[in-house]
Amino acid sequence: MKHTYTITGMTCNGCRTHVEKTLKEVEGVSNAHVDLNKAAAEIEMDSHIELKQFQKALKEDGGSYQIHNLREAPAENNGESVTKIETGKEGTGTFYCPMHCEGDKTYKQPGDCPVCGMDLVEEMSLKASSTKYTCPMHPEIIKDEPGNCPICGMDLVPMEADVTAEAKTYRKLLKKFWVAVIFTLPIFLIAMSEMIPGNPMHDWLDMKAWNWIQFGLSIPVVFYATWMFFERAYRSIITWNLNMFTLIGIGAGVAWIFSIVGLLLPDLFPDQFKTEMGTVHMYFEAATVILTLVLLGQLLEARAHSRTNSAIKELLKLAPNKAYRIVDGVEEEVPTDKIVVGDLLRVKPGDKIPVDGIIEKGNSSLDESMITGEPIPVDKAEGDKVSSGTINGNQSFTMIAEKVGNETLLAQIIKMVNDASRSQAPIQKLADRISGYFVPIVVIISAITFAVWAIYGPEPAYAYAMINAIAVLIIACPCALGLATPMSVMVGVGKGAQNGVLIKNAQALEQMDKVDVLIIDKTGTITEGKPSVEKVVSLSSSYSKDEVLEYIASVNAMSEHPLAEATVKYAKAKDVILKEASSFNSVTGKGVTGVVEGKTVAIGNDKLMKVAEANITSEFKSQVETEQEQGKTVSYISVDKEIVGYITITDPIKKTSANAIKELMEDGIEVIMLTGDNEKTAKAVADQLHLSGFKAGMLPEDKLNEVKRLQAEGKLVAMAGDGINDAPALAQSNVGIAMGTGTDVAIESAKITLVKGDLQGVVKAKRLSEKVMRNIKQNLFFALIYNTLGVPIAAGVLYPFFGLLLSPMIAALAMSFSSVSVIANALRLRTARVN
Repeated sequence: MKHTYTITGMTCNGCRTHVEKTLKEVEGVSNAHVDLNKAAAEIEMDSHIELKQFQKALKEDGGSYQIHNLREAPAENNGESVTKIETGKEGTGTFYCPMHCEGDKTYKQPGDCPVCGMDLVEEMSLKASSTKYTCPMHPEIIKDEPGNCPICGMDLVPMEADVTAEAKTYRKLLKKFWVAVIFTLPIFLIAMSEMIPGNPMHDWLDMKAWNWIQFGLSIPVVFYATWMFFERAYRSIITWNLNMFTLIGIGAGVAWIFSIVGLLLPDLFPDQFKTEMGTVHMYFEAATVILTLVLLGQLLEARAHSRTNSAIKELLKLAPNKAYRIVDGVEEEVPTDKIVVGDLLRVKPGDKIPVDGIIEKGNSSLDESMITGEPIPVDKAEGDKVSSGTINGNQSFTMIAEKVGNETLLAQIIKMVNDASRSQAPIQKLADRISGYFVPIVVIISAITFAVWAIYGPEPAYAYAMINAIAVLIIACPCALGLATPMSVMVGVGKGAQNGVLIKNAQALEQMDKVDVLIIDKTGTITEGKPSVEKVVSLSSSYSKDEVLEYIASVNAMSEHPLAEATVKYAKAKDVILKEASSFNSVTGKGVTGVVEGKTVAIGNDKLMKVAEANITSEFKSQVETEQEQGKTVSYISVDKEIVGYITITDPIKKTSANAIKELMEDGIEVIMLTGDNEKTAKAVADQLHLSGFKAGMLPEDKLNEVKRLQAEGKLVAMAGDGINDAPALAQSNVGIAMGTGTDVAIESAKITLVKGDLQGVVKAKRLSEKVMRNIKQNLFFALIYNTLGVPIAAGVLYPFFGLLLSPMIAALAMSFSSVSVIANALRLRTARVN
């Protein structure tokens, strides 16, 4: 018989293979096939096997995979079994591994990564929580506003804000570190006293007694302060997810256990292991110092981690807790999470904009630098959109809430930064492959080191062998290799968000560095996207200019295209009364059609006129081409198959477009414009900006095919656009770049979004990708060189030539700081210039 189940917890092909192997080993299973994309397992069995047996097998395997009946399967996300949990018992958000061992999988509670053993990191989330107030004498009294305690009358004081899991982890590590230091320091001093001639400590107690004291002092270090390292090491071995803690656990554990056996059963050891006083060499100081130094590394790493997501924390600070809502003319203060769409809000001078919306009355200048990266305040007037988190200037205004909660721009930015920070760049696959073989190779090298020193080393040979074998285990640091990519990505993505460049995933960041062709749309990308009517021309004696405008505006009133909106706005300014239109149809890349007072009206380019069977005379065409050669957009209008006029629309080129295109072309990137506009208008714009090339009259499928053609030539293509007609090409391109001022469809199809909707943002994205990739390569180089040089030195290759050996304690110090060094290098991206 054959049954199909749902599997959750898989994030890569390695997970799929592992789960499939585990299921096949269940007694009674004849075959099993696991599909990663469908997150499903098809299991063939001789007779029915209870689900709990499969669940038990996966649980005992030590992974985080789960198997469910199809009807019990949890909600999936695009076939990927990523369990999203809103909040855990500590902190405010979701938890994930900083090394992304299981892709973008998240956890409900803080703890250790089941693969690499590192502390899980908390994902920052946007929560508009208002400050609570309590009585210092009666903590059970909690109020939303300041005031007096109803019991004792004392002033209420603000409650301490929620402490993040990150801060709690740091405090816990700090407490354990000081305990470790207090007990390790005397052990170290006792051991080092052996180097003092005529050791005075021997006058107080003999060496055997001091060894027992070292043992007693080591117990709190091993079983309290650093016991978590041994737990992680044990878990890594039984699940065969070998990692840094495997090496630490084996190295420090061997040293400590060896010392215990030597203390209790000294007669088991040959004379080579003994001191002149007949006691076995003890390594309590090596074990405890190693463990304490590793704990120091973890402590410094935890502190450094808190700085890698500082960009998100800064964004979170922008979220206001309160707003002023106007109800029936009365102003009231409310928490932002109580605001609903349609609420009328007052924004006072210096206040943060509480939610996304539109100005209903008044005007002001807003500081949008925290979202766009541009320091110059932006003037806003009635009808303009405003975004949550931006800061009002010196004027007061009222606004209508349009997007609240997780729908606001600020919330979307934070979500995108979080998602991108957890994504994996393709370059990380190299580090993952190396890490997969790293720990077993180090263990083998350690064993070889022991054997070589035991056979060929000077006396006491076994003592030298023990020390050097432990040093090899301790100095190796797979964590530095694992952290090299994700730390740079996390900081880089945050840096981008601060400059108005939103990265959807790390792959886009890596590919942007390699892009050699940039395709751009014209309207809304090169130009302002705010077209205005220059003139309306009648070409028929049967229709006046006002009548032509009346037909144009009546049909365009049913369209959402920027050009259509411009014509309607122009007609209303001319007090033209619009007529009712029916049978409206938007012909992508050509124009619109409709019926007004029984007459068929078509407004668009020459392609639409052919469809409408309206003949364009050479005289009409000559007039229109004269306008188009000046970079203007011209639309014909036909009524019942007769050309009756045209309308000229101008859309100025953005001030930043020319400079941005120049910079990109100087970097060796071809910049090609694909537009649905006519040849003459497109050529005028292309000539003005000195583009590498252009193509006009492009329909959505034409843009898509052009991207495919360039990719077939081996080009890595980026596409920047803002409209629905750009969406197919954006999705097909290697890096889709959406203008934040464009449509939701375009933004959803893209891998990078420019908040300001400006080509200068493409330059920023390119600079950012270059710096992040350079930083990643530096980290990988440092991690590889560190281990390539460190392991042989710890093995003692310098001893025959220089008489130098590396103490396991020095090795532990070096290992602890290697990961911190990688994070510190990644943090340099915070000050990088991307403008």
